[in-house]
Amino acid sequence: MKDSIFKIPILPTELITRLPVKPLLQFKCVSKSWLALISSPEFIKTHLSVSANNKDYTHHMLVLFQLRHSGNGCQYNLKNCSVSSLLNDSVTEEYNLDYPMNNTRKNVQVVGSVNGLIFLAIGYTDLFLWNPSIRKFKKLPDSRPTLMRLDWHVDGFGYDEFHHDYKVVCIFSSRSSDQVEVNIYSLNCDSWKSVDYFQDKPRLYGSAKFVNGKLHWLATAAGLNIYKGWNIFSFDLANEEWGKVEQPCYEEDIISSVGVLGSDLLVFSNYLRSHRSHVDVWVLKDYGVKESWTKMYTIKYPADLDKSLFSSGISPTLCMSNKGELLLVCRSIFMIYNPEDESIRYTKFAKFRSSIAANIYIESLICLLLPNEPSTF
Repeated sequence: MKDSIFKIPILPTELITRLPVKPLLQFKCVSKSWLALISSPEFIKTHLSVSANNKDYTHHMLVLFQLRHSGNGCQYNLKNCSVSSLLNDSVTEEYNLDYPMNNTRKNVQVVGSVNGLIFLAIGYTDLFLWNPSIRKFKKLPDSRPTLMRLDWHVDGFGYDEFHHDYKVVCIFSSRSSDQVEVNIYSLNCDSWKSVDYFQDKPRLYGSAKFVNGKLHWLATAAGLNIYKGWNIFSFDLANEEWGKVEQPCYEEDIISSVGVLGSDLLVFSNYLRSHRSHVDVWVLKDYGVKESWTKMYTIKYPADLDKSLFSSGISPTLCMSNKGELLLVCRSIFMIYNPEDESIRYTKFAKFRSSIAANIYIESLICLLLPNEPSTF
């Protein structure tokens, strides 16, 4: 046979950037030239861009978090499934995810995801940047809070595009001293530093939502409950300054939450009191312009939905399909809302029965390890 038969073919970049991560990892073992191409920063960036802009969500995954109680204490499980399958198939297959310290009894939280990287918080002290697609992670330096008797604690994760840096924000409040400690981790520096907080020390809720280079939390003034006097506070990752986002005009006496739809900030306003059972979906179409808040949908709670789930309300939209349908979650129930006829259908998993949290991440090849660090498990 001629030598030409054994020549390694040239990979057309415009074609292979559309492939999932798994076959690309296998292709890296074929030859040095394929390894160099697929490992290059230019290819990784292009692949991420193609995956993120795929309207069919073929490269988007949903990570599901489950808490189970047993005789030995709490057990935490992470699973993932295809977002495309959730939107289009009658039954979705889910798979176990191995994650750092997956035998821990500490509280496990998927705080957020950016560019395929997940910020995983295990308790207050064990923090990881983790890419589940390539099974690699980086453990962050110690960030133990100096405050005693913590009252509340929230985290955020995002990408500082101006400095090309991934940043983690951890905020702790002390019950005894009324102090708030804000710590920021920079991947470029691989270290933590402290920044100032608001003087009136508002209370923040939940994991931050990353939009327009900023992290966003729902917040209330000290002493007020979640139904009244709440705001949306932001933290700019580039200049590391706090701000406030003006809200849309809606009624009081509601439970609201912030989310992301595409690249836009959104607010879910749940009307749960006085027997009003619906949710308004507001989208900020022009960031920083209050007048651009637009009420996109009013979603009525399904009559067949367990009323005990109403206490927490429907959570912000996970994504919108290319047909304009919204993927929603109400605690452990996943549903797809069709705005055209206002219908709701429920998704089904092959084995998974309940989830107390869900986050979407994009399959990517990004690896953020420093030399000589452990990377797999």
